[in-house]
Amino acid sequence: MARIVTFGELMLRLQPYNYERFVQASNVEFTFGGGEANVAVSLANYGMDAAFVSKLPAHAIGQAAVNSLRRYGVDTSLIVRGGDRVGIYYNEKGASQRGSVCIYDRAHSAIQMAAREDFDWDKIFEGADWFHFTGITPALGPNVVEICVDACKAAKARGIKISCDLNYRGKLWTRAQAREAMTELAQYIDVCISNEEDAKDVFGIEAEATDIYGGTINHEGYKSVAKQLADKFGFEKVAITLRESHSAFDNGWSAMLYDGENYCFSKKYNLHIIDRVGGGDSFGGGLIYALLSGKDTQAAVEFAVAASALKHSIGGDYNMVTVPEVEKLAGGDGSGRIQR
Repeated sequence: MARIVTFGELMLRLQPYNYERFVQASNVEFTFGGGEANVAVSLANYGMDAAFVSKLPAHAIGQAAVNSLRRYGVDTSLIVRGGDRVGIYYNEKGASQRGSVCIYDRAHSAIQMAAREDFDWDKIFEGADWFHFTGITPALGPNVVEICVDACKAAKARGIKISCDLNYRGKLWTRAQAREAMTELAQYIDVCISNEEDAKDVFGIEAEATDIYGGTINHEGYKSVAKQLADKFGFEKVAITLRESHSAFDNGWSAMLYDGENYCFSKKYNLHIIDRVGGGDSFGGGLIYALLSGKDTQAAVEFAVAASALKHSIGGDYNMVTVPEVEKLAGGDGSGRIQR
């Protein structure tokens, strides 16, 4: 069984019930989530050996965060305990033509204040086959950029495949800061995951004749983006998720995977969204599983998109679906009929 290590921040998610706005809410839901943790949960649910690495306080909230991963079979034994804060994000779910709103409260969190010495990457990567992180993690600060570089160097020295979802977050750092850090990290990455905007925001590479708000997708433009990324950084594979936003509820969802020779586009799903947070992470988890399982380029992108389409029907950050459920949808059964 393949072993995957993911590294990042696990946050407390506070969200008003139903579709209430922050200003009208008197109660909030209490869950956990974070890019790389979400990927680890997906992989554990697919039966993979998935470990999540981070730093979390030893107090009860930190333990609750750890427990949220344990219940799905994620290996949490490598999480460093220490610091004072669990990062928080407040999520206001959008509805109809009103978009979702995310507010971060993660300054001085345990992982943001972590030191390079906190992580023994030789021990962490023992027996590992794959390492995954996102562009959100180095955005936490220069010290975390250094930790990510250490991790990538250690993984590369062991011959471990490295994947990264660019995941640009303008509320965490500037485009210039992102470009500097991610250009350094990109030299270690084998599989790059991006979306309609990340390649432009981080590296200044954009698809031509595409209007993500009007729902117009130009396949030739995305082929160009993938090839430019692969040529510039030597990525083995580039995946680009394609989201057509018609409203907060209704999106078109598909993806492309480029393997250096073939540009494989998935089928498109017309989603009616329950919760879109973690949608990209569920794609990443599905892609990693598919590639480690030996699927070819077309089958891999079909599995990843189907996995992510199902995530949009599930509340919370974590994608709680199984391989047979994903394979069923990828195989063409998207009827949603009751199973008896």
